[in-house]
Amino acid sequence: MSRKKKSDPGLIDFDKLQDASAENPGTLAFPHHVGSAVVKPEDEGKIKGLAMAAMKEQTAMQLKQLYDQMKVLADQAKAIRTRVHISERIYRAQMNFDPVIGKVYYLYERSPGKDVLSMIAPGEWGEKIPYKKFVAEVKLLSDHTWEVLRK
Repeated sequence: MSRKKKSDPGLIDFDKLQDASAENPGTLAFPHHVGSAVVKPEDEGKIKGLAMAAMKEQTAMQLKQLYDQMKVLADQAKAIRTRVHISERIYRAQMNFDPVIGKVYYLYERSPGKDVLSMIAPGEWGEKIPYKKFVAEVKLLSDHTWEVLRK
């Protein structure tokens, strides 16, 4: 007796199936005999979800690295702006001496808009500093720019 009826197109022809599995068993979407490896359908949602999580973690790490690099650059830019601002104040300030390269000096504010560059540190004045406020401790560099040591 035959395993299938010729008249029903929905039935499987097992004879043809055995021939196909013997010729190209890797093309079948299901195990073709009892000893075949178990074939489970993959959960595409799970695979995509894991891939998305890995992608987000990787891009978050790269964005953090870029942010850290930008922060370093922003801090450097801020330090340069401060240095330029203090240098401009020094070159507009009253100086009663010629500054020497490599020496440390002190910038004081006498009154708003009027600064004084001095060789005397804030702690060396005694009881009272004769100026309104201490602005910065600076050092003259060889290119005639000023390094701000403290504000």
